[in-house]
Amino acid sequence: MPLLARVAVRSVERLSPSFVRLELGGDDLADFGVDGPFYDQRIKLLFPGPSGRLPELRIESWWEDFLALPEPDRGAIRTYTVAGVRGEGIETTMLVDFVLHPGAHGPGSAWAAEAGVGDELLTVVPKRGEHFGGIEFEPGDARRIMLVGDETALPAIAQIVRELPASVTGSVFIEVPCAEDVQPLEAPPMMEIFWLPRDGRPVGAPVAEAVGSFLGFAPTPAPEDDVDPDVWETPTYSSSGELLPPGDVAPAGDGRYAWIAGESGMVTTLRRHLVNDLGLPRNQVAFMGYWREGVAMRG
Repeated sequence: MPLLARVAVRSVERLSPSFVRLELGGDDLADFGVDGPFYDQRIKLLFPGPSGRLPELRIESWWEDFLALPEPDRGAIRTYTVAGVRGEGIETTMLVDFVLHPGAHGPGSAWAAEAGVGDELLTVVPKRGEHFGGIEFEPGDARRIMLVGDETALPAIAQIVRELPASVTGSVFIEVPCAEDVQPLEAPPMMEIFWLPRDGRPVGAPVAEAVGSFLGFAPTPAPEDDVDPDVWETPTYSSSGELLPPGDVAPAGDGRYAWIAGESGMVTTLRRHLVNDLGLPRNQVAFMGYWREGVAMRG
């Protein structure tokens, strides 16, 4: 069973024009953790509703309790990636990086943009020693890794490369809104990192073109009707209901593994080329649509 923790903002750090980092802490995080690397560990954040109050939820039925709340008390739930952990026991704090979208904000970025020390929210996080899920980066014994993402995937990519063995080789492609969003990453010495500022270009175009050039194909944007906003395909799961190959999660064969996350149109475009055109085996790749341009997220 996971932890349902009440946490408060301990510090606020503006990382760049598009990113703010919040340090969240509270006694409820004393047992927070995973048995192994965090990699792209997803968590849930529950933001206060119009009333400003945080609801009382039961850990064994928190989702049902949330849905049963009256509208003024419901607030919003969004999924984020753990960007780092500090301390231990009741001194444990969790770092979460928020993307501050220009123009209209979603509930998460709107809350983070105004958050100050002491502001509270609820979070559903893994409890050390218990299964929680939410980690999709499973390269097995692969030693040639390709990571691809946009700004929403940057916190996950940063955590993944920080925890990879020094012997891993590969390439990292990161699209961000502007050049000022480029951040230092701790990565294995033989991993090449390509930063791709968008600077007003269409979302997904810079990273799709860079990956295509690197692998030798000209990316063709997936037709709108072919884009599932919730596209999610790993070696063990497919949101489309497709039958995935049997066997272990660990990649077999040539030691390659690809992890691609971000805007669903970009993810779908690259999936078509990598799997259909380049023949990358399905058990050596994970594709995850974190968001869809123009479509409201559901949590």
